[in-house]
Amino acid sequence: MSTVDFKGQAGWLEQIHWGADGLVPVIAQDAASGRVLMCAWANRDALAETAATGTAVYWSRSRSRRWMKGEESGHLQHVREIRLDCDADVVLLDIEQEGGIACHTGRESCFFKVLRDGVWVDVDPVLKDPAEIYAHATKPERTGA
Repeated sequence: MSTVDFKGQAGWLEQIHWGADGLVPVIAQDAASGRVLMCAWANRDALAETAATGTAVYWSRSRSRRWMKGEESGHLQHVREIRLDCDADVVLLDIEQEGGIACHTGRESCFFKVLRDGVWVDVDPVLKDPAEIYAHATKPERTGA
C-alpha cells in the first residue's frame, strides 16, 4: 500500500468528484511496468475498502453490487498506491496483478485491441482460457462493468 495510511480518514473520499450515479472511474495500472490493465468503477464504499485492505474493490454496474477483483478468477489486485487526477474525477490504482491476468478474456490487459487501418485488431495473447479460469463460477467477471 502507499506510504499514507488511509484508515479512518474518510475526508479523502470527499475530495473526489463523484458522478451523479455516485461512481468514479478507476484505472488499474501495473506497478512494475506502468501498463494500463483495466478500467472499472468504484463507489465510496468500494474505494474505502480498497484503501483499507490494499486489495482492489470495485462497483459492478451490470450486477449492481460490490466486486472484489479476483473474487471468482483468483486474479486479485494488490494495491501499492492510490492516485487522484488533477480534476479529482478519475482514480488510478498502482497494482500488482496476481496471476498476471487482469482481463476476463484471459489476457494481461483489457486493452488488447489496437486500431489498424480502421479495424480493431487483437494484439495480445490469451494467457489462459476463460473457460478454465471461470470453470467453477456461474458467470465470468467483467472488468469495467
